[in-house]
Amino acid sequence: MPPHSQAQPAASSPAIRLHDVELSLGAGAARVHILKGVSLEIAQGEAVGLIGPSGSGKSSLLMVLAGLERADSGRVTVAGQELTGLDEDALARFRGRHVGIVFQAFHLIPTMTAVENVAVPLELAGRNDAFERAAAELAAVGLGHRLDHYPAQLSGGEQQRVAVARALAPEPRILVADEPTGNLDETTGRQIMDLLFAAQARHGSTLVIVTHDPTLARRCDRTVRLRSGVIEPEAVLAGTPA
Repeated sequence: MPPHSQAQPAASSPAIRLHDVELSLGAGAARVHILKGVSLEIAQGEAVGLIGPSGSGKSSLLMVLAGLERADSGRVTVAGQELTGLDEDALARFRGRHVGIVFQAFHLIPTMTAVENVAVPLELAGRNDAFERAAAELAAVGLGHRLDHYPAQLSGGEQQRVAVARALAPEPRILVADEPTGNLDETTGRQIMDLLFAAQARHGSTLVIVTHDPTLARRCDRTVRLRSGVIEPEAVLAGTPA
């Protein structure tokens, strides 16, 4: 080796890597082949929009990479962890440490206040500062004055802000969102997405969004289009409206 040569550091591994993933749902005659040999890599810190027609497999793909749905075959590696062989308890622990999830439906616990809802995953993770961290995250999404309000006392936009705060509070490396603005008006939806992109930038997390909104898709670093359970080639994707 020349005297001044140095070994080059290995390139950082992808935040998400799927290889030849197959997924079918249902039983018997009702069983449907959802994902068909899907392979995908998403870089650390990248924002990716999953787009495509209804029934194309977008949400199923999101559930697989979030560890909420188990692939029939193939390999799923997220945040350096191979998910394929993990049991349900191990998957739940993995999600609690590494994955924040925002759904179209807010999925808040109606009998808990905003701060209690956000504190739940932190308490499950054994955090001693669960309520302090929850209050800080609610303040970050503009709800510092609504900590003790119940979901029924909040608007739809405020409920989604609580859901975003809950996803962000554990400071996950991976943030996934399934049609997060689908139940909101345009202005409120834009505010929610501003929050998600700002949080991604602040924490350096990887963001994956399922959306039908072309404006939202264009805000991502890259879009991935699915059709009939297959990822369309990027050459086809280029110039194709979301």
